[in-house]
Amino acid sequence: MTNPLLSSVPASPGGCPAHASTAPVPLGGPGSGIEPQALYRRVRHSHGPVVPVELSGGLPAWLVIGYREVHQVTSDGELFPRDVGLWNQWEHVPEDWPLLPMVGRPMPSIYFTAGAEHRRHSAMVVPALEAADPFEIRGHCEQLADRLVDAVCARGAADLVAEFAEPLPVLVLSRLVGFPDAEGADIARVLKELADGGPGAQEAYGRFGDHMRRLVAAKRAVPGDDVTSRMLADPEPFTDEEYALDLMAVTAAGHLTTADWISNSLRLMFTEDQFAQSLAGGRRSIGDAMNEVLWEESPTQILAGRWAVRDTQLGGRAIREGDMLLLGLGAANTDPLIRQDLGSGVAGRHAGNGSHLAFSHGEYRCPFPAQEIAETIARTGIEVLLDRLPDLELAVPARDLVRRPSAFLRGTNALPVRFSPAAHSTGAPL
Repeated sequence: MTNPLLSSVPASPGGCPAHASTAPVPLGGPGSGIEPQALYRRVRHSHGPVVPVELSGGLPAWLVIGYREVHQVTSDGELFPRDVGLWNQWEHVPEDWPLLPMVGRPMPSIYFTAGAEHRRHSAMVVPALEAADPFEIRGHCEQLADRLVDAVCARGAADLVAEFAEPLPVLVLSRLVGFPDAEGADIARVLKELADGGPGAQEAYGRFGDHMRRLVAAKRAVPGDDVTSRMLADPEPFTDEEYALDLMAVTAAGHLTTADWISNSLRLMFTEDQFAQSLAGGRRSIGDAMNEVLWEESPTQILAGRWAVRDTQLGGRAIREGDMLLLGLGAANTDPLIRQDLGSGVAGRHAGNGSHLAFSHGEYRCPFPAQEIAETIARTGIEVLLDRLPDLELAVPARDLVRRPSAFLRGTNALPVRFSPAAHSTGAPL
């Protein structure tokens, strides 16, 4: 289906090689993580829609920041598949390369396979997600969100990132795939260690895999009404390791992105007057705030990646066989060629417009059932939080909020708030 935004967009003038710099831009410095839009404006002006970048360790890649060009790459899975095995830099990649978890290695999972094999995994995973009852998902969200609020409501203060936004998605997802709540809490800790990328990340990844392998074995012995059991019931043969890897992909992909969607939306509500009514008990602007975040502060700013199967041209650049292309989703959403409202300062200007690329696009985009689950978790979590703690306000000036120092992910390290101490969800007195 043709994207209506592209029908009237002219070819990017910055793509002309005569007007684009060839010097690579270091990607991953403090400026790229804290103020990504400033970086995108600068490199768009000097490099055009396809930017040569240098990753940690001096590894080269292309950052695609034009909306038209991202759409082109994601629409052509034959020329630009998500096949990490094609990368022409593997001989230069050290075992401890810090971006390896972002880029990945060839492995038989829905996220790291291409072509027919990717479609085979999708045909097993997507229906298993789609069959989840939306009313049951909302019920899980309400119950678990209430439980998280109960843990802080008597204090009158909380960090909404560490104590609400980060644990809620993984607790809900753990239930959906079939874990008991007690094990879901440990998975939340594991994924937090993985996201931090610290010295314990490799050990956390091993624990994460152990959880999933035990779950596959348990559900093979005693099936239930959950995503894992439905995956195992698929007639197509898969190995237990493939099931475990697909479950890891589904859970990890839905964890931090949904957590950042929640915290970025709350941050917007705290700092933009137009959305303040939600904090007074209104509901009309929650969806508007969430959609605004997907356009302006997408949790996934840069997605790795696509790899060229042959020499080609993109945005006036000569792309070589095996080159890695990073999808600048956050940059594409603010491409001035499709955004005539930039600089207007009007909050909520995207109401009803779902043409953003926050979930990527094409064959490898986030599956629609996964998008719906993420939206249910984020919206329900915010609704419960505002119902329970209606006088929430920031406990620090907005300028003191610190963003996660990542070029790839857009989130807030902490969201300290204060509120009037409240009763537990049971109504028990404080």
